[in-house]
Amino acid sequence: MIRVLLADDQAMVRGALATVLGLETDIEVVAQVGSGDEVLQRAKETAPDVALIDVQMPGKDGLEAAAELHGALPLCRIIICTTFGRPGYLSRAMAAGAAGFVVKDAPPEQLVDAVRRVHGGLRVVDPALAAESLATGASPLTGREHDVLLAAKDGSTVADIARALHLSEGTVRNHLSAAMGKTGARTRAEAVRLAEEHGWL
Repeated sequence: MIRVLLADDQAMVRGALATVLGLETDIEVVAQVGSGDEVLQRAKETAPDVALIDVQMPGKDGLEAAAELHGALPLCRIIICTTFGRPGYLSRAMAAGAAGFVVKDAPPEQLVDAVRRVHGGLRVVDPALAAESLATGASPLTGREHDVLLAAKDGSTVADIARALHLSEGTVRNHLSAAMGKTGARTRAEAVRLAEEHGWL
């Protein structure tokens, strides 16, 4: 029996995934959570073989939760299952220790097959996304540019970002300018949008 943990903030989606997987005689859904903050604790309590984790959730996002889970319970295999098939998410998911990456609009039988194959020690990646990821390449943003752009996401001022990240305002402006150049954006807001579309934030 393959024991599965589901992590998705949308109750209806989570329930649908549980129903699809529950129809299989060799798969048992042992836990369901609605935020990234709950993943590790529930995994420790229920010892799943496979964790199916959404990317965008409250608290820790799915990629942070995956990295935390992989570090604490490396024998639990991780599949990122998301609506947002963005190339940057794929590379970040693999870096976080995920063994699979599937998009939610895939047919149910593909999801079931992915759970079985990942449990068997294989890697499973949506082929179209893999091709796009190779074509797009890794994020061009440095760690600091990423942090500054992420902090700018809510419309914070340069002074606010500088205080939050313990940087000078000049350094923040330099990082924002570099991030805008690398994303081809004319404004901070556009740089944030483009970076999100590529899965770099």
